Amino acid sequence: MTDTTPDAATAAEDGTDLLAVRRAKLDRLRAAGVDPFPHDFDDVEPIAGVRERHAGLEDGAETEDRHRIAGRLRARRGQGKMAFLDLDDRSGRIQLQAKLDVLGPEVMSRLLDDVDLGDLLGIDGTAFMSRRGELTLRVEAVTVLAKSLRPPPDKHHGLQDQEVRQRRRELDLIGNEDTRRAFVTRSRIVSEIRRFLDGEGFLEVETPVLQPLYGGALARPFTTHHNALGRDLYLRIATELYLKRLIVGGLERVYELGKNFRNEGISHKHNPEFTMLEWYEAYADVEDAADRLEACVQHVARAIEDMVPPSPIRWTEPWARKTLAGAIEEETGIDVLAHRSAEELAAVIRASDRTDVHPDDRTWPQLVDDLLSKDVEPKLQQPTMLFDYPVELSPFAKRKRTATGEDTGLVERFEAFALGMEIANAFSELNDPDEQRRRFEEQARLELQGDDEAQQYDESYVEALEQGMPPTGGLGLGIDRLVICMTGRSTIREVVLFPTMRD
Repeated sequence: MTDTTPDAATAAEDGTDLLAVRRAKLDRLRAAGVDPFPHDFDDVEPIAGVRERHAGLEDGAETEDRHRIAGRLRARRGQGKMAFLDLDDRSGRIQLQAKLDVLGPEVMSRLLDDVDLGDLLGIDGTAFMSRRGELTLRVEAVTVLAKSLRPPPDKHHGLQDQEVRQRRRELDLIGNEDTRRAFVTRSRIVSEIRRFLDGEGFLEVETPVLQPLYGGALARPFTTHHNALGRDLYLRIATELYLKRLIVGGLERVYELGKNFRNEGISHKHNPEFTMLEWYEAYADVEDAADRLEACVQHVARAIEDMVPPSPIRWTEPWARKTLAGAIEEETGIDVLAHRSAEELAAVIRASDRTDVHPDDRTWPQLVDDLLSKDVEPKLQQPTMLFDYPVELSPFAKRKRTATGEDTGLVERFEAFALGMEIANAFSELNDPDEQRRRFEEQARLELQGDDEAQQYDESYVEALEQGMPPTGGLGLGIDRLVICMTGRSTIREVVLFPTMRD
């Protein structure tokens, strides 16, 4: 039987406002001496724990095991002398049996007449297995923990409107079990990353979110103003430069997992506020970073295997490794390294009659990045690392080693991709202060040419390098994008609890 409380029936008959109906029930609870918003409810067990304890209980079996649980009322069936209810908490759902001869007429009436779907309840009861094989708690006491004054989303179909789901995430979580499962999985992914890095001897640290000079990535910042200091500050676009100063200071293996902010467009894989992991390891290089990334993600994939549906992405198999220029030539026929000026590369692109890359007024690194993002990246569905980036795209990476010592114009860098998008970026970190100063100067030249995402000149960082930074491998991993890939979602808005939205 479906729920037929006065809330549902009265509103259906005469259009009474549901909020008014629920407020009337709130008043009745208070008049009966029931506090509808108590301070606490101690010693609560998770529903999943109750289920686990009684796994294997035979159909129809009784127990003497009492449990205390709490959660949101999802469904109610029956009236009169016996009713069945469904209660949800974060870990799962359980059936409740409410009987008049156990609860008494006053509590039974309250449970059937003054409690609504969506109310938060505390339940004390004894476990048994129904004859149909459903673990159930026979309710012995009911505590109203919070009266819900607004009806929950439709109990059968959940909340479907995407706009409302993302603006009102609390309703999405109430109404859609799949959403709750996705964010529980996200939390597990983050905790497993920390577990892996802690086990590898890394220290978790925190660096400034408000920075006097933004750096560590090619992106536009958000600018704010500090009134007391009378100066502009920037929300960080990356944690890189501060973390490498900790390597200079001797912490040797550090990571930070937190928010970055970039003043850029919104898309299925971009949100202005996003979560990044960056780690830096002394006495390591880009190959070490690649091996560690692969091991880290494979550790996470195995840890959450029972939490996600089967995936076509083969995380636990060896990842493909290619060169950037080779991947671009494979897809486009264009050898970007044979055309090292913007004019030459633009001419080749025009001659190819392409319509998706527009070479006018683009710098050489911007053209290379356009070819990568439009022709290569969407086709990298399985985990793949692209190595050997041009120095123009990589102001913080060491030049690529060669047997002859020849300068190839390439650096020791890779980006990792899955499901057609970049998920990670890593370098053999540049630790020569004089070379770093020259790279900053080159970035300043690109900024004058119109590249508003060029790296800012940071003299204090150069001075830190002058103290001496050991050989270092560094990596940044996009947590939101990794979660998209691992949970089978299609957009960053589905894995960020409160995404940035247009008005």
